[in-house]
Amino acid sequence: MNKNKLKTLVLGLGNPILSDDSAGCRVAMALQQKLHRPDVDIKEASIAGLDFLDELAGYDRTIIIDVIQTGKGKPGKIYRFGPEVLADTRHAASPHDVNLATALELGKRLHLPLPKDITIFAIEAEDVISFSEDCTPGVARAITQCVDLVLKELNLAS
Repeated sequence: MNKNKLKTLVLGLGNPILSDDSAGCRVAMALQQKLHRPDVDIKEASIAGLDFLDELAGYDRTIIIDVIQTGKGKPGKIYRFGPEVLADTRHAASPHDVNLATALELGKRLHLPLPKDITIFAIEAEDVISFSEDCTPGVARAITQCVDLVLKELNLAS
């Protein structure tokens, strides 16, 4: 099946007033300006755990953009991986909910129509707790690069 014909969700996660935590939403906003296709939905959200099931249901493919703090990477570094490592992302889990991998397993057991193809782009964050509508410089520079990586993932890069 041609990947461009799959129903795809691009989901930018974050909080728009918590400095670098807003990066996923900022990538989604930039993509909304560049991409207008009926087979690709672009959304921004601040969700975790079981809330992912409602967002992902009905899509063939999902690309999630979030921030991560590995403690080892340089702010602005972009990682690409699958859902099995999402326990380390900022919005993948909370102390009162389950991580994305667990939510996906539950969704499979409930026979929900979840995407079989999930890709995560995570931007190494420096500051996710300060109230600010601006990202730190390294993360701000990574937003455009992440937009380009998502477009390449969708086979849409020029």
